[in-house]
Amino acid sequence: MKRTTLSLIACATALAAVTGFAAVSAPDGSGTATAAPAARLPVERTSLLCPAPSTSDLAETAYTSFTPVTKGADEKGDAELATAETAEDGGKGEKDGKDEKKEKPVVQPKAPGTPVAGETTGADAPALIGTAEGGTAPGWTVQQTTEVAAGTGRGLQGVNCTAPDTEFWFPGAGTATGRTDYVHLTNPDDSAAVVDIELYGKDGALKSTVGEGVTVPPHTSESLLLSTLSEVKETDLTVHVGVRSGRVGAAVQALDDKTGGDWLTAAADPASELVLPGIPKDATAVRLVLFTPGGTDADLKVRLASPSGLITPAGHETVHVKAGMTTGVDLGEVTRGEAGSLVLTPTDRAVPVVAAVRVVRGKGDEQESAFVPASDPVGARATVADNRAKSTTLALSATGEAAQVKVTASAGTEGGTPATKTYTIKAGTTQNVDAPVPAGLKGSYALTVETVSGGPVHASRTLTGSDDDVAAFTVQTLPDDRGMVSVPNADEDLSVLQK
Repeated sequence: MKRTTLSLIACATALAAVTGFAAVSAPDGSGTATAAPAARLPVERTSLLCPAPSTSDLAETAYTSFTPVTKGADEKGDAELATAETAEDGGKGEKDGKDEKKEKPVVQPKAPGTPVAGETTGADAPALIGTAEGGTAPGWTVQQTTEVAAGTGRGLQGVNCTAPDTEFWFPGAGTATGRTDYVHLTNPDDSAAVVDIELYGKDGALKSTVGEGVTVPPHTSESLLLSTLSEVKETDLTVHVGVRSGRVGAAVQALDDKTGGDWLTAAADPASELVLPGIPKDATAVRLVLFTPGGTDADLKVRLASPSGLITPAGHETVHVKAGMTTGVDLGEVTRGEAGSLVLTPTDRAVPVVAAVRVVRGKGDEQESAFVPASDPVGARATVADNRAKSTTLALSATGEAAQVKVTASAGTEGGTPATKTYTIKAGTTQNVDAPVPAGLKGSYALTVETVSGGPVHASRTLTGSDDDVAAFTVQTLPDDRGMVSVPNADEDLSVLQK
């Protein structure tokens, strides 16, 4: 046998050992290779990044960790949330020339099916870098919820800790008077990440060199005030975070002097059709912010998926989005006391866009704001943690075909028995469902939504604050938790290497 053939066989054998599933398929009689259907298997490792929650001394932050039970997952596994260093420390954990003592994480994740919570107070809570392996990895979710009693950004701020990635779009940020918006970047890896931050306003890209080539050292987190990246005052901004090397987690903290604030998480990838699910029914103001990253203008039809079907908001039938420019549209009290999701579709030519809405609840001095970005569907399964009795609203939307979903409430962080309900969502509607609550609930709990049949379902969870006199709230969308991955099925046959 030739040396080349031996080398190829050795390489193929090594590859199979490393990946655990690599194989080579032999061609059939026609000379065309056959491929078996891909298998859906649980992921074996998940990374999550939580930004530093607040700079307010009045901040009270709750963390809730949960992994849903996944059939076929490894019986063993664990998860860890470690403290990220500040970027100023260079990721070395050094202070005044001495090793700084590592902080103990405020929450210690538990086995699948059991949520666990932790708390911290004040302005010094750090960003967290989380890793789950084995049985705790599929669908691992960590919710960070912060209550700020007074000052800029007062109210309820919530964020579902996100996976690292290389590109993020944030329509809905701002640098107008009264706004204090930060973009948070967290690097989970052993090498530095290099990031470009671009800002787009109503007239296009804002000139700035400060956001170019931002270096985020290993295992660190950094926040940048948007007003330091550009002096231009913009009511509506689209922030684009692009990673040249490495990967980061990114989120925008949008704070307002008059209407509180919340976290703006990344919108779904640019697409010609978008769904913004679960706008609170008692919203007193809704502002839609859109951006198209390509070189072509976009014309979109705007509809609201209500409990009775798809309707067109009066006076806002369509919206025109100029290429490379951010467009803001006031929709007012578009939900009119009913559950609703915005559905954006092209009027003619399909042009990819990104979108989010800024929602205000309450009036006068008791206003609070939050964001609903365009979201991907629930898919096979989506999970949201830190749900509380009488403070949680689950919105489910089937903008195309009718669908059936199963919703499971986990046990509570301090006790309770899981409960499950199944719902049928009519085509073109959004329903605020009476989500299940664990029997004998103590503490907070997680909700897991699974698509049973029918078309795609979009979902979001609204969590309201504990003070009835203030309209404090936060909204988290529920895209697929990516707990399962497609793995090609193939048979090992090294004869093709001997040709």
